[in-house]
Amino acid sequence: MAGRKVASYTLTSLKRWSCIVRELPAVSQVRALHVYDFDNTLFMSPLPNPKLWAGQTIGFLQTQECFVNGGWWHDPRILEATGQGIEKEEPKGWDGWWNEHIVELVQLSLKQDDTLTILLTGRGEDGFAHLVQRIVASKGLAFDMICLKPHVGPNNQAFTSTMNYKQAVLRDLIYTYKDADEIKVYEDRVKHTRAFRDYFDSINKTLLSSPAAAPRNTITAEVIQVSDVATTLDPIAETVEIQRMINEHNAAISSGSHALIVPLEIKRTVFFTAYLVSPNDTTRLLSLVNIPSNIPQSEIRFLADNIIITPRPCPQSILEKVGGIGRKQTWQVTGLGSYESRVWAARVTPIPANAPYHTDNPSPLVVLAVVRGSRPQDANRIQNWQPVPSGKQIVFQTEVGEKVQLRVEAEIEGEGEYESLFLNRSIKRNRDYQDGPPDFQRDSHRLVGSQRYNDENRKPNGANGGYRGGNHNRGRGGQHNMNSNYQNRNARGGRGASNRGSNRGRGGRGGYKSLDDVQNNSRYANQGSSYQPNYDDGPSQNFSTGGDGYNSSFPALGGGAGSYNYSGGVQNNGDGGLPYGK
Repeated sequence: MAGRKVASYTLTSLKRWSCIVRELPAVSQVRALHVYDFDNTLFMSPLPNPKLWAGQTIGFLQTQECFVNGGWWHDPRILEATGQGIEKEEPKGWDGWWNEHIVELVQLSLKQDDTLTILLTGRGEDGFAHLVQRIVASKGLAFDMICLKPHVGPNNQAFTSTMNYKQAVLRDLIYTYKDADEIKVYEDRVKHTRAFRDYFDSINKTLLSSPAAAPRNTITAEVIQVSDVATTLDPIAETVEIQRMINEHNAAISSGSHALIVPLEIKRTVFFTAYLVSPNDTTRLLSLVNIPSNIPQSEIRFLADNIIITPRPCPQSILEKVGGIGRKQTWQVTGLGSYESRVWAARVTPIPANAPYHTDNPSPLVVLAVVRGSRPQDANRIQNWQPVPSGKQIVFQTEVGEKVQLRVEAEIEGEGEYESLFLNRSIKRNRDYQDGPPDFQRDSHRLVGSQRYNDENRKPNGANGGYRGGNHNRGRGGQHNMNSNYQNRNARGGRGASNRGSNRGRGGRGGYKSLDDVQNNSRYANQGSSYQPNYDDGPSQNFSTGGDGYNSSFPALGGGAGSYNYSGGVQNNGDGGLPYGK
């Protein structure tokens, strides 16, 4: 095309991609180019915890357009919170957070005099250059180039995706070091791996199409697929950082600078309410299970973790009957039974016998184990209960609690506390755009975050699908169509706590919040200071959770003796609580 600027492949131009000041070796000296990805290839960067967050929220958190501050992959404090936090991790070189096999390969590359070693990541240069350099330096890895994605390239290139940016860097590397006959790229994302291979094929085809005029010979390209290991932050630290992100998002909206994006909040999805059994007592109860020898252990799902109260958020009237969240109750096993040798359960009775209790089942019971694929609720069909043998009349204590996941959604005008405990079914997946991604300025009022066009959502690789992998169609964010709740928000005027209900601890749209607001309300008035809500993969009665669930007790959010003492970037505030949102 006439007037088009011809690319200049020089060392000076190439150095502009790197955020470190380092002289590059002469072109004639380099025979191999070794390029390493950062996130989940070299460094085990944390991903949103699928046991903590509902499925839609996993994708939503990673969708840049959903947050004023860019979300998970654009907020350096998420990466800083890795492990015990940057202040404690940096002195010990983030020990345990590296893919040590890739580290060894980097070290071997650095020892080869004829090899240029490059760290190439899609993280933004403005927010992450200094942090990535500190992390890499703590491990003693002296890359020749450390490349992070700039707003525009050295030749004023604009990048539509991380892959588009990385290909631009790789092209400059190949055409600058024209004597290099080999390039190796280490990458964890499957779709990126495929895209790199296709890109190198296209470069070589171009070079072969007119060999006389080609600026260099073809290059032998190898893209190595790295098996990543999904890692997560400490759940308390992760929730703190997301709440902080939301607070900043809402503050920007309140300032009037982002009128088309809606304010957000953390909500809790309660999947069921139950008398929760401690891990120690679960082990004791499982000793009662007598599985036939012809059934492989791999086919058995062991449970023994609760006595169901309700397979949903518990109405206040029932909560009052059972003594409220956090109420302790003692039980004794009175019978054992099985249904078709596929479901095993223990029938229990409260101690004292006249203690008030509630269960939606015909009688209180603990599902001990099921054959995979069976329905735990079939325990209610057991007719022949066998008396408990002498010495196995186990007495154990439970605590009234809920199994929940967190989710990030738009604030909804007039939504009550009880309604907020249910997943917002009005959130629908984005329409399938055939001609490209939606116009964010046009559609941002609906929190456009379609996973189809989101280059940031990541899933762990592997046969089970997980939640990382590929360039597009990654994550489960979907289209968060929340427009219906905000069509007339500008005409409503201010909203204060009196408008929203003091139970939920909100003081007007987009106001400062902490996770204590999620929990400090009448629903937990009787919980006591040590109540710890539980994030699990669902009740033994097999009611759908919509996510993996958090598989242990979640630390107390509101203070008291049972709170979590996080020793990393978030400190205990002295009274047992945590400074959420600060």
